[in-house]
Amino acid sequence: MMLDDLKDNMQKSVEATQRSFNTIRTGRANPAILDRVTVDYYGTETPLNQLANISTPEATMIMIQPYDKGSMGQIEKAIQMSDVGLTPNNDGQVIRLNIPPLTEERRKDLVKLASKMAEEGKVAIRNIRRDAIDDVRKQEKNSDISKDESRDLQDDIQKVTDKFTNKIDDLLKSKETDIMTV
Repeated sequence: MMLDDLKDNMQKSVEATQRSFNTIRTGRANPAILDRVTVDYYGTETPLNQLANISTPEATMIMIQPYDKGSMGQIEKAIQMSDVGLTPNNDGQVIRLNIPPLTEERRKDLVKLASKMAEEGKVAIRNIRRDAIDDVRKQEKNSDISKDESRDLQDDIQKVTDKFTNKIDDLLKSKETDIMTV
């Protein structure tokens, strides 16, 4: 595995961690918190963002406007069954989600959740590192590269790994700040 492939794969892990962070609700309305919500639409699990226009008309409200008014009930049910923790208000035209202020306890729980997601991202990066180092060791064993080259490559792989785990740490700090500020 070349270092460019290694960096690409690690960058994908960082981006996946960022997407996970986007699903954690902060004090402000963010349509991304609904990204993991799927709706049973005519027998098929469909992502909510494919069934409706999702907007934030106010800082404390998310508005969901279904393309098919007949799916309002299923959308409402899917939101209630999800782990979003918001109660939908359906007026027959749109569904509104009011974002209540977060309690201190809820903020701490969300920070723990963000830390868990960050750790999952770091584990993914370490798995990529392990595979890359295994490849280098196989090349050394097959005499494709020398011991010195192997050691240098392993050092380079570790430096890249450290860089990407630091990126995840930075994302986590930023998300913790978002969650804890009112």
